[in-house]
Amino acid sequence: MFIRRFWPSLLWALVILILTGVPGKYIPEFVSFWDWIGPDKFVHLFIFGTLSFLVFFDLRVQYHAHKNRWIIVIAVLGITVAYALLTEILQATVFIGRDGNVYDFLANTVGAVAGWLVFCIRFRKK
Repeated sequence: MFIRRFWPSLLWALVILILTGVPGKYIPEFVSFWDWIGPDKFVHLFIFGTLSFLVFFDLRVQYHAHKNRWIIVIAVLGITVAYALLTEILQATVFIGRDGNVYDFLANTVGAVAGWLVFCIRFRKK
């Protein structure tokens, strides 16, 4: 039952893990603080926004039925952000040709929140 309900989220999480493990020698180095805002960060924002949206989508019945939705919001965002942190740690310590980056983690976190906001706009009760 769990796999059947969450297969889109789990599949996307696997895609994220594969994408973050691929060596990224083509990604340019950052030389100043302002260089961190680039196309790479929008990719991070998109992939973790999609993950967050998919998890909320998988839980949409519980989300709308629950009296205190903040419990679900905190849990889903907490899990998504923890996964974002895990991918950055794996890039820094395990994956060859990759390095973890705090700005990537921040973009991942913003993406997770953005995914929740898109879900709220798309599935708001009328």
